Amino acid sequence: MSAATRKQVDTGFNWREALKFGAIGGVAVLFFCLVGMVEAFDARDVIFKTLSLGRSLLVVVALGMGYFSSQRLSARKPGRAVLTGLVVGVVSSVVTALLVFLAEPLNMREMFINASPKLIKILTFSQDSYAVGMLIQTGVMTGLSILGALLYLLPDLPRKLIINGLAAVLLIGMLQELLSVILARSSYTKPVAKFLFGSKGLSYTGAVVVFIVFALISAFRTTQSERIGRRYAGMTAPQQVVFRWVAIVAGVLFLIVLPQAVGPYISQILVLVGLYTLMGLGLNIEIGLAGLLDLGFVGFFAIGAYTTALLTSTSDLGLASVMAGEPVRASYTNFWVSIPVAVIVSGLAGVFLGIPVLRMRGDYLAIVTLGFAEIIRILVLSDFLRPVLGGAQGILNIPKPVLETFNLVIKDPGQFYYLIIIGSAIIAFVAFRLQNARIGRNWIAIREDEDVAEAMGINLIASKLLAFGIGAAFAGLSGAIFAAQVGSVFPHSFALIVSINVVSLVIIGGVGSIPGVIVGSLVLVGLPELLREFAEFRMLIYGAMLVIMMLVKPEGFWPSEVSRRELHTGEETATVPPVAETTGAA
Repeated sequence: MSAATRKQVDTGFNWREALKFGAIGGVAVLFFCLVGMVEAFDARDVIFKTLSLGRSLLVVVALGMGYFSSQRLSARKPGRAVLTGLVVGVVSSVVTALLVFLAEPLNMREMFINASPKLIKILTFSQDSYAVGMLIQTGVMTGLSILGALLYLLPDLPRKLIINGLAAVLLIGMLQELLSVILARSSYTKPVAKFLFGSKGLSYTGAVVVFIVFALISAFRTTQSERIGRRYAGMTAPQQVVFRWVAIVAGVLFLIVLPQAVGPYISQILVLVGLYTLMGLGLNIEIGLAGLLDLGFVGFFAIGAYTTALLTSTSDLGLASVMAGEPVRASYTNFWVSIPVAVIVSGLAGVFLGIPVLRMRGDYLAIVTLGFAEIIRILVLSDFLRPVLGGAQGILNIPKPVLETFNLVIKDPGQFYYLIIIGSAIIAFVAFRLQNARIGRNWIAIREDEDVAEAMGINLIASKLLAFGIGAAFAGLSGAIFAAQVGSVFPHSFALIVSINVVSLVIIGGVGSIPGVIVGSLVLVGLPELLREFAEFRMLIYGAMLVIMMLVKPEGFWPSEVSRRELHTGEETATVPPVAETTGAA
């Protein structure tokens, strides 16, 4: 037995692992600093004059590394947890100190432009002496790391309450500007805004109140959700129907009053979220149900948008001006005619794409669909189709939808919000019915094993083509509404990044889950739009969230029951004691 092994056996503490966690924490701090997130986010306060969003990143790293290192090394012993947090905090601070003391002598800004004096000022708490500043930084990081390590030792319920309360403080503090504007719209809620918020971020009392309120909500949900579920299961069938309808009516009323409550800016964000939700519902059929990895989904979105543009535009390229004889006499009702046409054309395009790739699976299918999206983009940009599609100049003068019966022009974000809500409700209902129908079970069987599905008598060709067609049709509807809402279409609006965004929101929300698509859209599309500081780091945040979700919660925020069972079957069976072997004749 080596000396290192004897030391580990004697102390019961794995120093190597603790040092590794500390180094990882330090590297995470360096990463956030050198990519510019700490400095950019420092302009926004979470708690007024106390905690900025930039420093919140460092707090999250310290708490998180302390928590996960304790989970790995403490064996639920308080003394060992404190030692773990101490080592992790000190090592992380030492790595951070290297940046502070070496940034100027090594002229690191030539390579890392974000290693600025302002960043050093943030890390040293604005102290004139770097040594004093780093002592403060070390004390704060170490203390937070120890708190994170001790947090893991708490029972499940208190631990969950603290984590949810802190997350609520962070989120509401970040959204202070928008929430203040929303609450100030009504004389009834204006005093709430004054109580909760300072001029920037939450006030001290507001932070405490938010923490307590959301901790209590989390406690109620944790302790009472199972009891409420049992009470619902004990209801008679008519009572369950009444309960569901009450919930549906309450949800509809909430969606109706939402634009009036939040104002035009957030309504515009909700419109964007709705467009991605429509596309996500379509891609969810292909990826989540049929297992068809489509990275060219933006092509169908573009087809729907260009179809509507050609049918309704009053420019020289639009059919509306040609049919009316004069550009100024366009028939605005053509938008409602263009919707089913765009859906049908996009669906047919999905079927045509599916025909040559029927035998392809996995990575090969993804590459082919990626090529399809690039073909669409190049075609709309080409000089060959410029007389039809407008080339790089796109198609302009797309009129807003008009409800002639009510003499209403749909032009404001709040009005488009209602249009998208209606479209999303219809699409979600269709997707839900398909998911629980025979074709939905066929898709799931194909996703699990094509060969077995074919042996069971499932028509692979028809099922796959139907998945491609329906998913593309949903994207076409989203594209049609997008064209009418923007009033013009350009090729650069249909870049590959749109497909990546849709795939990301489906994965993060929960593959195969309809509510998961909505949650994924809100998280990946809505939240970055609400925070202007996130715009520069959008793709970085997307990538980080995908990695974190795959490691921590691979089923997504709101997984389907099938995905939850598939991913946690091993955990459930591991808790079941093995059945004793019986002897006897085989």
